[in-house]
Order: sequence, then C-alpha cells, then structure tokens
Amino acid sequence: MDHRATPARSNELGAFLRSRRAAVDPHQAGIPDDGRLRRVPGLRREELAQLAHVSVDYVVRLEQGRTRRVSRPVLDALADALRLAPDERDYLLTVADAGPVAAARRAGRPEVDPRLRQLLDTMPGIPAMILNRRTDVLAWNRGAAALLTDFGTLPQEERNLIRLTFLDDNFRALYADWPRAARECVAVLRMEAGRTPHDPELNALVDELGVRDPDFRTWWAGHQVRGPRQLTKTYLHPVAGALTLDVQQFSVDTHPDQQLIAYTAETDSASHEALRFLTQWSAAGPVLRAAPVVLCRAKPRVED
Repeated sequence: MDHRATPARSNELGAFLRSRRAAVDPHQAGIPDDGRLRRVPGLRREELAQLAHVSVDYVVRLEQGRTRRVSRPVLDALADALRLAPDERDYLLTVADAGPVAAARRAGRPEVDPRLRQLLDTMPGIPAMILNRRTDVLAWNRGAAALLTDFGTLPQEERNLIRLTFLDDNFRALYADWPRAARECVAVLRMEAGRTPHDPELNALVDELGVRDPDFRTWWAGHQVRGPRQLTKTYLHPVAGALTLDVQQFSVDTHPDQQLIAYTAETDSASHEALRFLTQWSAAGPVLRAAPVVLCRAKPRVED
C-alpha cells in the first residue's frame, strides 16, 4: 500500500479540510436548519464557504488539490470556521505550506550525543530514553527497558514506539487503555507526516502499519493530529502492577530532531512506590524480555 500514490497523500490539505468539515456540528457552527436532507456528516461545502467568507468554488478547488498556495488570512478564516484546535490549526498551516519550513531530514538515524547517554545512565530511578520525531528509540536506560521492553533485543528497524504499540502484543498489553494510547500515537505520527512528508522511513512506517493493522488504517484516515504535550498514561506491568505515570518530554537543543522522554510518578503515590520497586528490580540484574512473565507467575506462590 503506497500512501504516496493516493490522493490523501498527494493532496493532504484537501483531505484534511474534508475530514475536519465532516467533524463540525452544523448547529454548533451557527448554521440554521434549512430542512434539506444532509447526505454527508458535518458542514456542506457551501456552508464552510459562507462561514469562511470565500467562494464555494474556492473550497472545491482546495479540496480537490487544484489550489495549492493559500494566503494566511484565508487559512485563518478556514480554521475559525472549522473550529480547529491549536494543533489542528498548526497542521493546516503546515500542509498548506504557510507554516515554518521544516528542516531537511538527514538520512538514517543520527547518533545520540555521548553526554545524553551519560545523562540517561545517571537517572537510575527514572525510566528515560531518547526518541526522534518518528518515535524511533535511539537510546534508553535500564529503567525504560524494565518498564517497556528490552529494546536491545530488537532489530534496530523495530525500535519504534508507535510500531511496537500496534504490532507487538506484549507492548500492547502494557497499556491500561490501549485504544486511547494508540489513537494518540496515530495523531502524533500524522502531525509529523505533515511536517516531513518526504521522509522515506516515516512513509515506510505508515505503509507497514496501514497494511498490518485495521485500527491504524481507520484512525489514520480520520486525520486527527496532536503535537507534543503533557501526558499521563497508566501501564499494567507484569512485575510492578499498575503504574500511572507522567510522560515528560524535553527537546534537545543540540539535536532538534531528538527529544528526551522521562516517566515519573507523583511523589508518595502507589505508582511512585511501584516505579521505585521496578527500577530497583531492573538494577539487580540483566533486563530480559521474558523475565517479567516468569516473575509474575512466581509471585502468587510466595504470597500464599
């Protein structure tokens, strides 16, 4: 499935406008009921044109990809009419070539600065890792391996958080609410695809997930987007039990394509104690991918 050859990939602006138009409740947008049967959900093209103060023909040409460069005032008017959230507004500007020009991505996976690797190693009580914007895992500490998976046992091309979320059953089982986490992943990936539409590795990842997972295909077609933000996720860990963790995201000034991700828990909470146990357990020996299952089975016999 070559997404680059589909209309949605060649005309992302039009596809995004259609998806957001379908998501708007006409009544909430102030459109009176004219008694006509609505054949499609959301706003009609003429209603979007009315709200944005442009011609219907202009909306048609935008959605069909026959108008590429769009002025900032028109984009702002469309964003207001479609009631776009801040991340969606940024994405609209990006795919319309009106936002900041993304830096050209270098081929391959850049090396992590040795000082960043040292920083990870000096955070024994905090699971942490370095990701690029595709969510490839470039470096990690023992805590991250204990919490998520032993990335060192995976081929380099499989060390990607979004790929693992959809295609690895053990990784998927870690999430207390997998559908929510997976939809967030798709929204993050869609946002990055808008910034770097010609990234061959990102396109290959989208192609693979689209072929292998029907949920990914459905959510990708929904054109939801999300930029970096504070997240809280609950994991069901086979060794440490339930952990509700804040996912902290820090940019790396010397490598704009990279970010440091750290998992922390509220002080004195049950999750804080569970995380402390997990990191102490991981420090006691090698982190093996199968080890959590063995320990989990042994624990009830000890308690009895």
